[in-house]
Amino acid sequence: MSDLLINRLAGKRPVKYQAASDSFWEYCKLMNPKFYKDSRPHLRRIADNLQALYEGRIIKLEGETEWTIYSPEEARAIKEKYKEGEYLVCKKLMLNVPPRHGKSYIMSLFTQWMLGKDNENSVITVAYNETLATRFSSNVRDGIDATKLDDKINIFSDVFPKTKIKHGDGSKQIWSLEGRFFNYLGTGFGGTITGIGCRIGIIDDPVKNAEEAFNDRVLENQWAWYTDTFLSRIEEGGIQIVIMTRWSTKDLCGKLLSSEEGAEWFELKMKACLNEEKGVMLCSDLLSFKSYKAKKRLTSPEIHEANYQQKPIDQKGALYGKFKTYDVVDESKFERIISYTDTADEGKDNLCQIIAGVVGRYGYVKDVYYTDDPMEVTEGESARRLDIHDTREAIIESNNGGRGFARNVETKLKKRKNKRCNINWFHQSKNKRTRILVNSANVMDQIIMPEGWEKKWPDFHQAISRYQRKGKNKFDDAPDTLTGIVEVINGDVKLKTKIKFIDKRKFGL
Repeated sequence: MSDLLINRLAGKRPVKYQAASDSFWEYCKLMNPKFYKDSRPHLRRIADNLQALYEGRIIKLEGETEWTIYSPEEARAIKEKYKEGEYLVCKKLMLNVPPRHGKSYIMSLFTQWMLGKDNENSVITVAYNETLATRFSSNVRDGIDATKLDDKINIFSDVFPKTKIKHGDGSKQIWSLEGRFFNYLGTGFGGTITGIGCRIGIIDDPVKNAEEAFNDRVLENQWAWYTDTFLSRIEEGGIQIVIMTRWSTKDLCGKLLSSEEGAEWFELKMKACLNEEKGVMLCSDLLSFKSYKAKKRLTSPEIHEANYQQKPIDQKGALYGKFKTYDVVDESKFERIISYTDTADEGKDNLCQIIAGVVGRYGYVKDVYYTDDPMEVTEGESARRLDIHDTREAIIESNNGGRGFARNVETKLKKRKNKRCNINWFHQSKNKRTRILVNSANVMDQIIMPEGWEKKWPDFHQAISRYQRKGKNKFDDAPDTLTGIVEVINGDVKLKTKIKFIDKRKFGL
């Protein structure tokens, strides 16, 4: 007589089923032991992170910048010790994993496990199109509805015997569990979601290929659907999970990370190859180093880096790397406060104004004004920012109407009773792209950004991070202005009006 039958006759629940109910990783191994092995640690890491998210154990204490995954006991102690507002519980997880490494499969099992844990859970899953959404939905539903025909094969009902699909609820895309009105909806990206809310929202690989990754219209449409439709379906305190291969800094993950809510996301990023020199792979069972090298030879470098190393295509040839940052700076040490402005060209470009405090050869960025607003708006706002940051040297390119802009800014400063700021305009005769490329090393060395600048000025950050060393760039206002700041610091800008340097004693500095 089998141990399973003995336990059933004795009314006992097998230990392995209780373990699978308590641990998502144990559930994965129980459902498919040939795929979910302890020798594949990346799958264990994904499973443990998903369970920690679900159980509210990814926590950031007040003042911390990084998320920490705590054990159930540690998480409980934190929530008992600290008051609400002194810690944050993560509700948003971003999963960036190479193709064929099990990310979609593990998400279908995770959806089953969450519904088994609590039949009041409701899930909306968004795939690239309706076909993939239906396939994902069928995998979840069929797993829950499986009938046991062999005692050697474990099924969902062994672990969660009380959870069943509602009788007569035959739709593949939207269905419920017994006793519930709604539990699951699968839809394609951009599809209609009406009259339904969810506790858990999952987005699985919205970008199909490189063509879409570089199509601003496609990416903007996806972002608009996410903000206008998908977010409205997430209940208060609900969980969001985005699973995708990284393509572009403008893809959904890139936009989320650079948004004001970017710090709310926990990013789990995995590269297929961990060390190319030594041939160390994330999971050699699923992708050997030999296969990885073969794929690399047959694929363009940009697409290979995006697909397998999670490096967005437009970062491959990016001119700028990671900027130095500062947390707090003693502004009394500033030798001067300067500003450089590249005005918009008849509405085609953006105005970009950077204000920085200078210490020696370094520029500490204090403010960035990057906008496509018309000049009747930007003139007043530019003057206001120069005034509040106590700017003493404002340099404005006189190309493309910049001279008139400079005069109007000067007039508005006088109306603010500001006589401290010295406005200078000049015609930039040097080739813009050449200046940007030649000064790129100086920009990386001499410019210091405030911590969190990516979230503070997301459009400016996108413009900087997407600027390519080779090929055409649609916009260059942001790199041009950064270059201008460095040129002013290094004395490379020749002005008709001599800059009046600050007498610190005169101004009480």
